[in-house]
Amino acid sequence: MSTSSMAAPHDVDLARAHWRKSSYSGGANDCLEVAELGERAAVRDSKDISRGPLLFPKTAMRALVGGIASGAIGPFGGE
Repeated sequence: MSTSSMAAPHDVDLARAHWRKSSYSGGANDCLEVAELGERAAVRDSKDISRGPLLFPKTAMRALVGGIASGAIGPFGGE
């Protein structure tokens, strides 16, 4: 899937999105933010929210977070 196909479609209502930052984020506003949107998860750059979020199926986000938490996915692709 290309990056352009993951950009938020025009029919997604982001006005009521509840954006969350990692608890590891400092006060410098330099992290990613995540919001749940029905069956999708939206991810945006907190430094430039005007660029719009990328959307992923929630199942893909769960697999990513689970892989990171278990150590199966690490820095630089597990190297």
